[in-house]
Amino acid sequence: MSLTDAFYQLSPSPTLLLAIMAIIALIESLALVGLVVPGVVLITAAASMAGHQELSLAIVMLAAFCGAVAGDGLSFWLGYRHRRRVPGWWPFSRHPEWLSRGAKFFQRYGAYSVVLGRFVGPVRPIIPLIAGMLHMSPRRFVWANLISAALWAPVYVLPGYLLGHAWQRLPGLPEALEPWLAVLGSAVVALALVFSWLRHQTYRDGHVYRGLVRLARHTSVGRLIWRVLVMQRNSEPPLASWLLLLASLAALCAWTLIVLQHNGPMPMDRQLHALLDSLSMPALRELGYLLAEVGDLFGIIALVLPWAGWWIWHKRWDVLGHFGGGLLAIAGLNVLGKALIGRARPTTPDHLSGSMAYPSAHTSTSVVLLGMAAAFLARELPPRYRFWAYWAAIALAVPMALSRLLIGVHWLSDLIGGALLGLVVCALVQLSWQRRQRPRLAPGPWPLIATASLALLTARLIWLGPA
Repeated sequence: MSLTDAFYQLSPSPTLLLAIMAIIALIESLALVGLVVPGVVLITAAASMAGHQELSLAIVMLAAFCGAVAGDGLSFWLGYRHRRRVPGWWPFSRHPEWLSRGAKFFQRYGAYSVVLGRFVGPVRPIIPLIAGMLHMSPRRFVWANLISAALWAPVYVLPGYLLGHAWQRLPGLPEALEPWLAVLGSAVVALALVFSWLRHQTYRDGHVYRGLVRLARHTSVGRLIWRVLVMQRNSEPPLASWLLLLASLAALCAWTLIVLQHNGPMPMDRQLHALLDSLSMPALRELGYLLAEVGDLFGIIALVLPWAGWWIWHKRWDVLGHFGGGLLAIAGLNVLGKALIGRARPTTPDHLSGSMAYPSAHTSTSVVLLGMAAAFLARELPPRYRFWAYWAAIALAVPMALSRLLIGVHWLSDLIGGALLGLVVCALVQLSWQRRQRPRLAPGPWPLIATASLALLTARLIWLGPA
């Protein structure tokens, strides 16, 4: 049975799926509950099932629309009837700043906040509740609720629906490859969600932060740990960067020991390599070679050169130093790791003669370059939009890594080791950057610089061979 058939059989009936879609939309819009439920992920998954079953797109969006209207309406009613009790409800009793943030947003935009609030993560489930607490006219709220839900439903439903619809019609995907893709996709999404959740736990209202504060207040060991973690005097410790460093370093050490114990490719390495070698996929292999050239030395130089020129022009030696230092560090660690581990590649083309397999330099370099770019970009964005920078980096790094499997020059375990090594370097660069206060990046013609990078990369792909 193919993954497509299994997915189809596991999907609920059309009627039940529409009901699930409406319930998810209701919960995602509902005050209190919507603050802790990952509604976007659940809606995308349900919409993908609907697209896979080829349900009517209009009916799917209608179900989401009705659920969203009901969720906001119920939140408004709760605020209208229980305005004095709401501040004492959990989680507002522990986080009163959430209500104050929503009240400021409502006071700033008035009735428009009901429409805008649906698309602003931190206040999305709170605005209807605030509108009720402040006794907004029910008639005005109903109209704003209907308009916002009509705009919200397509935005949140279409991506998942189109994904499921495209998967249903995907031509020529080898059946034997589908379980590997399913496991890989699930693992990447799960790890990204865990990373995002843990990063939020390092904020002032997160469990990791509060736990360290309690430890520092009551034990001498805790105070010592706090002093070590704090990078700047009288400032908050960069817990997210420390957590990333410790987790990725521990995982890298454990994974490298596993690789060494096998003294060669693991069983999963052999199975996946044999599978890919037996498949006839000329288009995918051509894509793999293209991505291999994007991520080699010439490709990295082409991508970074316009940005480096801009930083030099504005004398941002700190930014240039950290980017350059990160890339040089990962290059040196890749050379050292390959020499120490000495693991042979599955196949070794002429331009890689004498080069070892573990860790994958393409993977680690891509993770460092994209991870550093995402971290610097996230600092220039409002907090509610920062996760998009990291998700974009993941979406670009994964194909770059997989290209090494498509052209047969790495084992799967090489890619995992390379990704972990890249995360270690990313964390070190961020800790170095956070040692002191630095000015924000100067506004600039970012689209023009990005276009110059792509133009240089295109020239590299056309005129230069493998590095």
